Amino acid sequence: MASLRDLGLSEYEARAYRSLLSTGPTTAKELSRASDVPMGRIYDVLNSIEQYNLVRSQTASRPKKYVAVEPSTALDRLLDDKKRELEEKADQYESIVDDLADELDAAEPVEDQFWTAAVGPDETVDLFLERLAAADDHIVMVSADSAPQWDLETVSEEVSAQLEDALDRGVSIDVLMTREMVGSLSEAVGRRYREALQHRDDFDVRTNDDITGSFNIIDGVEVCIQVPNPLSSSDAFGMIDLKDPEFAANVHEEFVPRWSEAEPLEF
Repeated sequence: MASLRDLGLSEYEARAYRSLLSTGPTTAKELSRASDVPMGRIYDVLNSIEQYNLVRSQTASRPKKYVAVEPSTALDRLLDDKKRELEEKADQYESIVDDLADELDAAEPVEDQFWTAAVGPDETVDLFLERLAAADDHIVMVSADSAPQWDLETVSEEVSAQLEDALDRGVSIDVLMTREMVGSLSEAVGRRYREALQHRDDFDVRTNDDITGSFNIIDGVEVCIQVPNPLSSSDAFGMIDLKDPEFAANVHEEFVPRWSEAEPLEF
């Protein structure tokens, strides 16, 4: 059940406020008896919920009397307090992330070979987006398959957002596709390309039918290779991410002549 404690009140504060709704204007002593809040604590509790603007006091009376603010107003005030608290926390966490990002990015990169793999649509998309977000210098994207593992239209917004972020931080991007692959793209993807990416500096898309498979080269040291389903060559099965500068250089060497022969894409 929902509780006033969920909105930040203590048990005693919640009891006192609920009792005030029933008693009407009352003194601290009477409220202590009605709410079972110990007399030694009742004044602290009343001061606290008064600071929350949940009660009003009649200071001219002797003894002093208190009355509860209407529930709808009281709950709105508690909700506003919680929203402000969450916004302050979010700002605090963002500041922490910025400080840690600068600190961790300053560490020397490890150049050892490493590989990992993702299997399944969700895992593959997550790995793909993660590696795009990690790029600092240059992204090469090659796609020859017209039936990728994920729904292009569904993830195109996420991919486009990552590409825009990469361009904003100075990463250059080359995209090479077959004409069949271009034809399989939805109108929404084409519109996003025309409106958000086509005119960006350091973003180039070309077509060449003399390519097979789908892969990405990240910063010249890492290759993400889409793995076809062994039972259905037209479907993707997963993705292998291989960090190996020598292998990446060999793949890029094969890419260069096909890129040179490719035609600029025009929607």
